[in-house]
Amino acid sequence: MTIMLKKCTLEDASTLQEISYDTFNETFKHQNTPENMESYLDKAFNLKQVEKELSTHSSHFFFVYIHHEVAGYLKVNTDEAQTEEMGDESLEIERIYIKNTFQKHGLGKYLLHKAIEMAREHHLKKIWLGVWEKNENAIAFYKKMGFVQTGAHSFYMGDEEQTDLIMTKTLL
Repeated sequence: MTIMLKKCTLEDASTLQEISYDTFNETFKHQNTPENMESYLDKAFNLKQVEKELSTHSSHFFFVYIHHEVAGYLKVNTDEAQTEEMGDESLEIERIYIKNTFQKHGLGKYLLHKAIEMAREHHLKKIWLGVWEKNENAIAFYKKMGFVQTGAHSFYMGDEEQTDLIMTKTLL
């Protein structure tokens, strides 16, 4: 299996928008109302929003490819781009999104290692992320990778308030 990584640019906005929409919808549509899904997807992944995120200096996106097909992506944030105040020695993994057909091939671990590598290159001391409390597979994966729950915050899916667990890994 050939895995490749490519840093996304503004020219990738349409592809990023499509994979964001598809992967989020695949993962969460069965646990949320159609109205709340539509509201969230339209807000979070409209082309203007995707272009804004791609243009943010402290946010970085990477496509992961398997055999030249986009299988998913990673989004990391540092400094002011982090979605929570975690300090300037932290890197946030905001998204690891993998298409369902490419899950269970080690891509999540591959992208997580890329994020850890970036954090170390910038001499950051911790990595953190938010994960929906009902996303049991993701929580188990992050625990296996050395993350521990350090907090929680509210997340809105349309008009429904949900809880994201904040999980942190200290880098040695």
